[in-house]
This record gives sequence, C-alpha cells and structure tokens, in this order.
Amino acid sequence: MAAPTMAHAQLTDLESRWLQAGKPVIDYARTQDLPIDIIVQPQDAPGAVPLALGYAAGRCKLVLSLRGNAMADTVLQGVPPARHGLMIEAMTAHEIGHCRRYAQGDWHALPRGFVEPRGMRRGKLTPLAQELRETRREEGYADLVALAWMHARHPGQYQQVLAWMRGVRAAGEAAGGGAGGSHATQAWLALADGEGAFDDSASPFEQAQVLWRKGLSGDK
Repeated sequence: MAAPTMAHAQLTDLESRWLQAGKPVIDYARTQDLPIDIIVQPQDAPGAVPLALGYAAGRCKLVLSLRGNAMADTVLQGVPPARHGLMIEAMTAHEIGHCRRYAQGDWHALPRGFVEPRGMRRGKLTPLAQELRETRREEGYADLVALAWMHARHPGQYQQVLAWMRGVRAAGEAAGGGAGGSHATQAWLALADGEGAFDDSASPFEQAQVLWRKGLSGDK
C-alpha cells in the first residue's frame, strides 16, 4: 500500500493498526483501478468520523482521523480487541463502496431501469427528506459492499460482523438518527442475513448491487 499523505508526522501505533487492517481492501480496490489517496489527519480531531471518504478532482480521499478522537474507541465499543481488525476491515470496505459509486459517476443515482414510485420521485419530497433518503441509500449500498467483502473473505466471522453493523446502526438510530435517518440501513442489513444472500463468485460491488436494488423497492 502506498504511503499515506501526512503533514510532517509519524504514524501512531493506532493509525498503523487501522491502516494494516484495511490494507487488503485498499489493495483490492486498486486492482479495480479505483483512484484512492490515503490521508491521515496529523492533528487532533475530536468527534470526527474515524474513517471517512471524500471525493475531489476525480480521486477518492480515504481520511483517517484518530488522534484525540474518542470516536475511534466508541465505534468498536463492546468488540473484543482480537476482532478490532475485522471490523476495521469492514469499515474500510464500506468506504470503498462509496469510492466505487463516486468513481463510476453513480453517486445519488438509481440503478439503471429502476423506476421510483410516482409519489416518491424527486421533487415530491421536501429538500431535507430528499437529502436524507439519498444519503441513506448510499450508506445502504456501502454497508452491503462491506458485507459482501467480509462474506467472501471471512465467512466464519460473517455473522459477527453483521451483528456489529446492526448494532452500530441501531445505536445511531437511538442517538437521534430515527428510523428514516441518513444512516438507517437496517432494511438492507436484513437482506444480507441468511443463506444465499451473496454470490462470492461476483465482485463485492456486483453482489451489493443486487441486494441494494431489492432494498430500494421498500425504501421511502
């Protein structure tokens, strides 16, 4: 993995562990020609999302914000230390799902051929409701990419990862996100539970697309 961009600072042990855990996902994404830069924030970032993705100048920016940030511990609260790497790998795969959507020019776009119910089409919702729905749908797709990745590479731990993701989403809902919030992806997570949810012969992006489309039909 190429060295991450930093501003005259050495990586901390925690940053190194997060980057190492996500390395298999980053390596795979680059074999798929996804344009990814890794940025490690050298300053304290209290309250920031520990791992996030931006998009600028045609490139995905995978941003790690761990210094002085209690959220880095909160997101893994209740997870045994031995499984931290597993969940960080899943988080990295989630962000790569976002990168794929950006790079393909599909951000906030519906799948080809998918028809929105008339009453739910763009322009029928308030701007806030529209924004929440579009963000929720992108989060749903990225969650499914993460689960497809983990299903193929860590099948024995798949249910543990799925349970953890459900817990993260439920905690977000309890904290004020609401059932129709921007990260309320539980409907898609439900589709990922059970035999035959994923076909490991396809790419994680293709597998996610199948379940994502099913979930869109019931998303309001």
